[in-house]
Formats: sequence, structure tokens, C-alpha cells
Amino acid sequence: MDIKHYMRTVGQNARQAARQVARAGTGQKNAALLAIAGYLDQQRQQLLEANERDMARGRSSQLETALLDRLEITGARIDAMIEGLHQVATLADPVGEITDLRHRPSGIQVGRMRVPLGVVGIIYESRPNVTIDAASLCLKSGNATILRGGSEAIDSNQAIAGAIARGLKDAGLPETAVQVINTTDRSAVGELIAMPEFVDVIVPRGGKGLIERISRDARVPVIKHLDGNCHVYIDDRADPEKAFAIAINAKTHRYGVCNAMESLLVAEAVAAAALPRLAEAFRQKAVLLRGCEVTRRWIDCLPAVEADWSTEYLAPELAIKVVAGLDEAIDHINRYSSGHTEAIVTEDYTRARRFLAEVDSSSVMVNASTRFADGFEYGLGAEIGISTDKIHARGPVGLEGLTSQKWIVLGNGEIRQ
Repeated sequence: MDIKHYMRTVGQNARQAARQVARAGTGQKNAALLAIAGYLDQQRQQLLEANERDMARGRSSQLETALLDRLEITGARIDAMIEGLHQVATLADPVGEITDLRHRPSGIQVGRMRVPLGVVGIIYESRPNVTIDAASLCLKSGNATILRGGSEAIDSNQAIAGAIARGLKDAGLPETAVQVINTTDRSAVGELIAMPEFVDVIVPRGGKGLIERISRDARVPVIKHLDGNCHVYIDDRADPEKAFAIAINAKTHRYGVCNAMESLLVAEAVAAAALPRLAEAFRQKAVLLRGCEVTRRWIDCLPAVEADWSTEYLAPELAIKVVAGLDEAIDHINRYSSGHTEAIVTEDYTRARRFLAEVDSSSVMVNASTRFADGFEYGLGAEIGISTDKIHARGPVGLEGLTSQKWIVLGNGEIRQ
């Protein structure tokens, strides 16, 4: 296969399809989403069989446990994909929304209209559910999309692509509005990120190495986060039961996800009471603990080194640090965090407000698990990724993050004097 020719053909098709999707009505887009959901439901067995082929290859090639977890499709995960499609269909359509319309002394009205970005290229590893999340959000926001999944999920992604194509066709939309790259050739990625004439934005979802490469080499704007070094801080005014439940859930609900807690900070005043109970619960779940010198006074764990404070483990490992209080916790987080998600457990309103205001991450939480930092949980239907950048989109990127705004002017024959 001539990869350059193939990718340019995909790009040309996407650009043409983007014009049709951009002018599609809300009803037509919703009809496509619901049709895709129906085909996913009908094709459960085929999808599970395709995924098992991917899983078998992954196991034989000794794919990391975290990646195998992301790769696996189960009945519950198919249900979640279908629910995501239905939820996106119920969301308000952002395209065409006019805001801030106001009269000017000259007689004109000036406002802003929300419009699609155009063609969104998405590069991701393992997770086949991203294929559905990305397709649904791009479609509802009026964009065409080019999806390049990892080679380890090729059979799963192609099975999902079949359901998407049938749903688009049923709704009268071009099947090329969502194109899933059908080659595992790595050079396809290099071509995709270097076609600004066909692609308007790239969203990489995967390991730090992939995202660093995309950010370095892309000739197209990139929406990204490099890693998810998330923190939970247990304040000395925390409810002990809330703190225990949140810390355990944030770390052990799932390990191979970017919103899992990787560092636990505990106020010195409650460390003696909180740490032994937490350590026992983590040990029961086979979590390897690494702690600062003060932490090791209260629990038996490995000594933490400087690198631990900035490590995204994506595994049953956790770094624990005892801090003097809120000020040290905030300073530590802003120094070592990747800017993804941080949480405080406290019953003190003033401290909670300070944490919200002073912690510089894309999601900041009070008395809740970091595992909620997710587009579906935020009511976005799904997410196309999480951005830790500060321009355009930040945090989980849903429909609004896949649109832009342009200025509009309404007049009645006015001319500038």
C-alpha cells in the first residue's frame, strides 16, 4: 500500500465530508448516532470475537497489563458505548448557537456563532471505545474525523467502524464523515499529522511517548495531555470516612487510566490516624506503597525518591507524602502535577475554596474521587480527550471543545463613516 497516497485520499474525503456534516441538522446527526448504537447492539458477538483476536495477539506479545485492560471489550463496555451514543444524542447541539449579540452605536449588531472545527484527526492506543466516543462527539459537533487506533486494536476498531459506516449511511450522511484507518503501518501517523490542508486539529490519546512525538512533529494544532499525575490531599479537617473511601477509590477503581490517583498527600495532624488504615486497605489490593520519611514512621513501605512525585504509574503503585498542611499541599501539587486532576478532602469551606482557586490543574475537586474526571461523568456524553493546555479547551473535551467561534455582524445597510 502506498501510505502517502492512501492518507491523502482519506484527507480529501474527510474535507469533503466535513462540509456536508457541518450543514447537517441536529435531527439528522442524532439519527446517525442512534443508528450506530443500534448496529453496535446487533453486532455484539462479532465485536467480542474481533476483540478476542486483538486480546490474544496482545497476550502473546506480552502487552502490559494496563494496556490489555484498556484494550478489552466486555458486554458492560459495549453497553457503555451504546449509552454514550444515546447521551450525546440528547445533548444540545452547539453548532449555530449565537451568543453575545449586541447593538453598536453604528447600528450594526455584533455577536459570535459557534461553528465546527472541520476535520479532527485522532490518534490513540488500545482503547477501542475511543472509536465510538470520538465518532459520536465529532459527528454531533459537525466535524468529520479521521481515527487512527493502535495496531493492537485493529480488529476491534474495524468491527466498530463497520457499525459506524452503516449508521451514517442510514441517516443520509457520507460514510467518509468517520474514517478509521485500516492499516497498522506507523507511517500513517506521520502523514496524518502533516496534512494541514485536510486536517484542522489533532487529538493524541495514549502514552507519553506517543503524545510527545505528535506534539513535536505535527504541522497541525494539537489538543493534548502528556500524563495524568493526579493527587488527593487529605486535610486535617477531613471527614475520616470520606477520606478513606475517596483515596481507595481514586487509586484502585482502575489502575491504567489517566485520572487515577498517583500521589496521596496527608496532613501531618491526621497522618497517624489515617495512614495505617489506608496502608492496610492498599495492601489488601496489592498496591505497592512508596512514602516520604515521615510517612515511613507510620507505615511500612518503600522509601520514595524525587522521581516518584512526578511519576504516572498506571499500575498498583502509589507515592505518599505527609505535608504540614494546605499551603504545602498546594505547593507540592503545583510543582509536581501534570495539570490533570487534583482533589482535596476537607470539611472546611474556606480551605476548599482556596484549593479550587490556587491549584492549577484542568479539573479540581472537593470531596470527590479523581476518577470522576471523565467526559461521561461530567455529562458531556463522552470525551474526545483531556486537555491540560490552557488555550481553546481545558479538561475533558466534549462538544463545545470541538467547536470554535466566529464573529458575525448583522446590519441593515449601515456603512462606516
